[in-house]
Amino acid sequence: MSRISKASAPASIGNVAVGYDVLGQAFDVLRDTVTARSRRDPGVQLGTVSGIVSSLPADIQSNTALAAASAVLQAGGADFGVMVDIDKQIPISAGMGGSAASAVAAAAAVNALLDQPFAVQDLLPFALKGEAVSADPPPWDNVMASLHGGLVLAADLDTALLSPVPTPDGITAVLFHPDAQTQTAAARGMLAPTVPMRTAVEHARRISAFTLGCATGDRQLLRAGLEDILVEPQRILLLPALQPVKAAALGAGALGCSFSGSGPSVFAWADDSDANAVEQAMAQAFADAGLGARAYRASLHSQGVRLEPVSEGAL
Repeated sequence: MSRISKASAPASIGNVAVGYDVLGQAFDVLRDTVTARSRRDPGVQLGTVSGIVSSLPADIQSNTALAAASAVLQAGGADFGVMVDIDKQIPISAGMGGSAASAVAAAAAVNALLDQPFAVQDLLPFALKGEAVSADPPPWDNVMASLHGGLVLAADLDTALLSPVPTPDGITAVLFHPDAQTQTAAARGMLAPTVPMRTAVEHARRISAFTLGCATGDRQLLRAGLEDILVEPQRILLLPALQPVKAAALGAGALGCSFSGSGPSVFAWADDSDANAVEQAMAQAFADAGLGARAYRASLHSQGVRLEPVSEGAL
C-alpha cells in the first residue's frame, strides 16, 4: 500500500547582510510544501505542481526538490520510489531561499517515509545536494536556516558544524521583493576572488559586532555590525534602487538594511516600534525608483522545516 507524507519549509534570508555564506535566517512568511507518495517503481518522479507556478523541471538534475528526494532515498537504502508533489509559494530567483526551501521540504517529506528516518540535522547534506541544482557548490545559508529555523551560523563546513545564534526579542525582519529576478550563480560570479586587507578586517569587525549584538541584545552593536562592506558594494548594479531604499530604511530607524541573499529582495531589521515606519519608508523608496515591490514581515524566531498533517482524502 502506498504511503504518504508532507513537509513544508520556510523562506529565508541568506547572508543576513554581514554573514556571506556564514549566516542564514529563517523567514516564515511563505512556505514551499512537498508531498511524497511511495510507489513500487524505483527513483523519483515529479507529480503535480501548484502554487505560484504551474510547472517545474521534471528531471532530477534540474529540480532542487527532486534532487534532494533522490539523495534521501539512496542514503536510506529505500526499496521503493516516490512521487513528489510540489506546492510552490516562495518566488523563484527572488533572494528568499525558494530553491533551498523546496530541497529541505522534499528531504523531510521523503525521510518520513523511511523505515529508519534520519534525524532532522542529518538531512543537511541531502538538502544541499538539492540546492546544488541552483548553485554549485551549494551555499549553506538558506538551506541551514530553512532546515533549522531562527538565525543559524555555519561554523565549519568540513565537519558540518552548525549553531543557532541567539536573537533578541522585539525585533522584526521586514523584506521587500521587487519586480525583478536574480540568478544566484550569476550573482556569485560577480564577486572578486580577493579583497584588500582593510576590507577583510572591517568585515571581521562587523560580523563580530553583529553576532555579539545578537547574543546580548545590544542595539548599538547590531547597528555597528549590520552593514555589508564585503559583498553588497560588488552587487549594487543588480539593483540600483538598493541605495535609496537602504537610506530610507536607516532614516526611519532600521538597525540595518541590505540584499537578502543575492537579491533582488531587500531586508531590514527594525525594532518592533519602528517596523511600520521602516516598511513605509522602504515602500516609498521603491515607488520613487519606479519599482513595484511586495512587503513581508517575520519574527527572528521563525520556525524551520516541519511535517504537515496529511488529509484522509489524500491517503
